[in-house]
Amino acid sequence: MAVMIHSKYGYEPPEWVQADAQIDKWYKDKKRRAKQHGAFSLDKNKEMRNETTSVCKNQWY
Repeated sequence: MAVMIHSKYGYEPPEWVQADAQIDKWYKDKKRRAKQHGAFSLDKNKEMRNETTSVCKNQWY
């Protein structure tokens, strides 16, 4: 059986811990870049998606 490591997501195999660390690093960098430039803000995209879906619900196709 593989050795399980305690991470912030619970007990996981070492490969998963490394994958989680890479994803966390990527996401942190993405948020930092979005904060600097504002063009790729993750929060803006969520708001825009909600507005477009509410508009589409009210239209008849």
